[in-house]
Amino acid sequence: MSIDAFFRGGGETDIDWAPRRTAALRVCAGCPVRAACEELALRDGEGALDADEIVRGGLTGPELAAARDAQAVRLAVAVDADRDTEGSRLDALMAERHALAIASTERVRDGKRVPAAVVQQEQNVKVCTLNLLITQARTARRTRAGWGVAA
Repeated sequence: MSIDAFFRGGGETDIDWAPRRTAALRVCAGCPVRAACEELALRDGEGALDADEIVRGGLTGPELAAARDAQAVRLAVAVDADRDTEGSRLDALMAERHALAIASTERVRDGKRVPAAVVQQEQNVKVCTLNLLITQARTARRTRAGWGVAA
């Protein structure tokens, strides 16, 4: 089915659009990514209460608009989280730091056991680097949020 089947054509009458809309809704009903498609349509602001011109995620334009209004708070939080690249980076850096901090100091290089003190020193350097990156990510996130630079 063409992507055009999910959009009402310019000047298309209700009589012509109705069976195409029904067919599009049937396709959506069996689509494995229907829920994700609906979520993206809601986050992107697609659909209008007074314009039946789209089918996306198994909903018509007016249904999308009504769902967007009903879920406005949740969608605002989701859209904000989508923009929070510093928060995502911060989570990843903190997880990496935690994994490194609890990692074993037993290492073998070139078939020889590396002394635990050497491995610990290497891990300490990496943890310090991650701490710096975490501080930078926190500062960027706070600045973007209008909190200013944290001490």
